[in-house]
This record gives sequence, C-alpha cells and structure tokens, in this order.
Amino acid sequence: MLKRLLSYLYPIKIHTQKSTYSKTIEITWTDGDLVMDSENTNYSYGSLQRILKLGLKNIGFEKIKKTQNILLLGVAGGSVIKTLIKDIGFSGKITGVEIDSEMAKLANQYFKLDKIPQLEIIIDDAFEFVLKTHEKYDLIIVDIFQDTTMPNFLFENYFIDRICFLLNNKGNILFNTMLLNQADNIRNQKLVSEFNKDNFIIKTVPRVEKHNELIIIEKMN
Repeated sequence: MLKRLLSYLYPIKIHTQKSTYSKTIEITWTDGDLVMDSENTNYSYGSLQRILKLGLKNIGFEKIKKTQNILLLGVAGGSVIKTLIKDIGFSGKITGVEIDSEMAKLANQYFKLDKIPQLEIIIDDAFEFVLKTHEKYDLIIVDIFQDTTMPNFLFENYFIDRICFLLNNKGNILFNTMLLNQADNIRNQKLVSEFNKDNFIIKTVPRVEKHNELIIIEKMN
C-alpha cells in the first residue's frame, strides 16, 4: 500500500526480469496503478490501455458487449481484457494468445488474469495459432510487439487474409501498430491502400499517441 501511495509522486519499480522476446519486462507502480513495460515501451495499462480503449470505442462498446467470442493476439499484462470486462461489460469468451510464457506468468501474478473465468490463455505463436484454429470470432485484437519491434508476418497478405477469414459476419479486427520512422508510416499506408477485399472495409483511427496507429477492419455481412 505504501508503494502504491508513493507512486503518485514517482514511479516505483517492483519487478524486472529478462525476456527472450522483449529484452526486459518491468512491473512498476505508477500513479497508483500497476503497469507492465518492456525496455522501451508500455506493454499493458498506461498509454497502451488508453490507445486500445479508443479503438474499442470506435468499434462501439454496445456492439462489442453483444458479441460472444473475442480473440486477443498478444496478451502481455492483459489491460485490454480488463477494459472489455469492466468498462464494456463483455461476458462472452476471450481467447488470449501469448508467445512469452514468462510474461503470462507475470500477468497472472500481478494482474490476476488466471482469476478471470471467461479467459483462456494459450501459449503459442500468434501466426501458428491463426493457422490452426477452427474457431470464428466476433472481434480479433492484434497487439503484438517485441519491445518496439513488430514482427514482419503481421503485415503479410497471408496473415491479414487469415484473420479476416476467422471473422464472423459483422465482426471487427482492431490492429494496434507502432510507427517509429518513415518506413513504418509507408508500411501502414501500403496495408490500408492495397487492402481490397469484397465485403470488408478498412480505416485508421486518428492518433492519440504519436507512435501508435490503430487500424480497424470490419466484415460487413
């Protein structure tokens, strides 16, 4: 409790460990809340939670609340899961896919994800998972980073085609991307401009954070 109170004055780091995928994982009390960070960016809670909440709001809280099956690719500390359940009131099934087993352990330890009955965490590579799953989803959230790097497969046509295939009618994909240089901006522009699928629409959400851009894909029917 003392550390939490002191965190309103300055951040208090309570755990640090090395990560195969993210260099370093840090758990810190900041302004009375626990946040999860990598060496160079916020992973859960903090600014990331605000970004994804904006994307969910853009899709529509009431629409999401009525859905049944959500897929989250990239779990980290699970802040978007808390947003879905506490802020939106989503009561359906959430499947979270996380490649880093150590991060999943920390998420359970500090953010109590293992206490959420409607959540299933699967330790797997996101690309491999979407190739294997036979489920269809009402909402797919793509939030995959390795520190400040995004794996190249996320922007390959085959991956985009596959996650579009996994959407139910009227479903949405919320894709969180990081833009650190002009090449990243061109990459996103290329994805949006070249996206041409019957029965789908794509758009970007005006940025609230300088280095993050949200892309939303919707399946019409």
